[in-house]
Amino acid sequence: MSELAKKKCVPCHGGVPPLSPEERGALLEQVPGWSVEEGHHLARNYTFPNFVDALAFVNRVGDVAESEGHHPDLFLTWGKVGVKIWTHKIDGLTESDFILAAKIDAL
Repeated sequence: MSELAKKKCVPCHGGVPPLSPEERGALLEQVPGWSVEEGHHLARNYTFPNFVDALAFVNRVGDVAESEGHHPDLFLTWGKVGVKIWTHKIDGLTESDFILAAKIDAL
């Protein structure tokens, strides 16, 4: 388990700037397979051999999201799950977004 995955998401109450490109880059190195899109959100696609396994993964992600109080956008289709994460309160990325990405990878 990565060091990021061991951390806890911190609720954002606004009033903080999104991470800089340099800060995002350093954290992105810790979550291989994820990408920063439009400087705004993290994205990753996962593939599965069937719909049932993809759905089970979505449910596990939902459990993690609830326990962390940080909820990604999920796209489910046959054999594929797309995940997008960002901090809505500041309309950008915080460390908590990378923490959630690491926790999802650990599933």
